[in-house]
Amino acid sequence: MAVSALPNMVTLQTIRAALDRIRDSIYLSPFTRSETFSKLTGNSIHFKLDNLQITGAFKERGALNKILLLTDEERRRGVIAASAGNHAQAVAYHATKRGIKAQICMPLTTPLVKVSATRGYGAEVILVGTNYDETCQEALRRCEQNGLTFIHPFDDEAVIAGQGTVGIEMLEQQPALDALLIPVGGGGLIAGVACAVKEMNPKITVIGVQTSKLPSMKAALENNAPITLPAKITIADGIAVRCAGAQTFPLVKKYVDDIVTVDDEEIANAILLLLEKEKTLTEGAGAVATAAIVQRKVSFSGKTIGIFVGGGNIDVSLLSRIIERGLVKDGRLVRLRIHLPDHPGALQRLAGVIADHKANIVETMYDRAYYGVLLGDTVIDITMETRGPEHIVELTAALDAAGYTHERVL
Repeated sequence: MAVSALPNMVTLQTIRAALDRIRDSIYLSPFTRSETFSKLTGNSIHFKLDNLQITGAFKERGALNKILLLTDEERRRGVIAASAGNHAQAVAYHATKRGIKAQICMPLTTPLVKVSATRGYGAEVILVGTNYDETCQEALRRCEQNGLTFIHPFDDEAVIAGQGTVGIEMLEQQPALDALLIPVGGGGLIAGVACAVKEMNPKITVIGVQTSKLPSMKAALENNAPITLPAKITIADGIAVRCAGAQTFPLVKKYVDDIVTVDDEEIANAILLLLEKEKTLTEGAGAVATAAIVQRKVSFSGKTIGIFVGGGNIDVSLLSRIIERGLVKDGRLVRLRIHLPDHPGALQRLAGVIADHKANIVETMYDRAYYGVLLGDTVIDITMETRGPEHIVELTAALDAAGYTHERVL
């Protein structure tokens, strides 16, 4: 494997050097205060929107810093990476832009939209392996065979330093920070950010947030060494890392104050809140820090808090399901199963009751054979838009008064 001319360790100095190196090619993302989330949490909340980078995620910082440190010979031979998402696109974009050939190994299960995006940035995509571990093994094999430079998604000093540049940016944009909440997968982002921030201002609290499905860094801290967790599926796929990095772990242990976790339902709720209240689109991994503050996983009050939103590359079908489930949880979408006589005009009468109470019917489904339906009767599932839980109570009371037997479908 080719070895780049890398710094010997990650320090504030190497992170500053990385920022000087990449500054002209990386978007200075906004770090803006949210009135809505500030009122919601009782703190002054500021969102660092790195989902607005060209490829939709912060991964560009680390990938670019690594690429810019390549020797002329390494540039000539090319680079390779293993990734199913943001890192793949970051390497593809910044390598191709500099005339460097890039190969990206992606799992066979990678959504077509991500494969197309990576190819669109100019990389050669190799679909191989049923999971990331198998894919990474193939990338390393090709690396050795062809003399390529492997660009690790997080466990690399140049990558860590590149990700850490966002920490310097946040303090430059908002010097009065009391705390930062940072998403954690393998630890490349939080290792760099925590190092930069703590060296600049040790009083700032840095808290990492992981998915409860794969809390690999939290497990590493509890065991005092990285350990490999069983594979699990989560909507925060961008941080679904089974084992914390060997190089990131010591930095996290030294600089990070705590690691908290959030589950998939909490992450989905945060995605919906960011979309509806902040008009900000984020993927699961990018929403975990928001989920932590909304769900009170950290005990801050009256503090100035930076929330990192790291990526916005979410599959639209998943987003659709998240929105629908969120509306159901909020009581703005309800499905009722209603029994009614099977004769002309029965549905019109039922629709009149619903219309009188200003609910909007969006879907209906009849059934005459199941749900214990009596002969001569039918059952209809009606999905309706409502104003919220109180409106649902009002609507079901009206159905009771009209003599309908009904139940809520969850």
